[in-house]
Amino acid sequence: MEFSWESLVFALIAFLILYLLLNKYAFGPLFSVMEKRRELVLQQVEEAKQTREQANVYVEEQKQALQQARKDAYDIIEQSKQTSSKQAAQIIELAKEEAVRLKDEAVRDIENEKNKAVEQLRSEVGVVSVKIASKLIEKEVKDDSVQEELVDQYLKEVGGRS
Repeated sequence: MEFSWESLVFALIAFLILYLLLNKYAFGPLFSVMEKRRELVLQQVEEAKQTREQANVYVEEQKQALQQARKDAYDIIEQSKQTSSKQAAQIIELAKEEAVRLKDEAVRDIENEKNKAVEQLRSEVGVVSVKIASKLIEKEVKDDSVQEELVDQYLKEVGGRS
């Protein structure tokens, strides 16, 4: 195998012509397509970054909205508890007032009934006393023991009626 300078020069010239043709017709459009692809990928990466940032902002807004909703719900619950406590206290107070009123009415009714019973008893005692006196006068008993017996008998009758 001999080394020939002519074939080396011929190969270099062929390689140079091939390189120029490839550079003009293949590498330019190929690199152009690759550059467009690189720009597209960079644009998509940038859009994804912006979308992620927007999503993070949206998530933060939602967290704040959720916290506000929880706070509002807690405030509503607390207000409801306070309102129910006030209403319970009012109901208890009204019930106490009603109980006192009913007790006072019952005491007045009992007092009225007691007074009626005492008045009725007095009138019956007066009637019985008059009957005893009239019977005593009718009999005109001279013996004291008979009078005592008669009084005891009428007292027993009055005691039996009560």
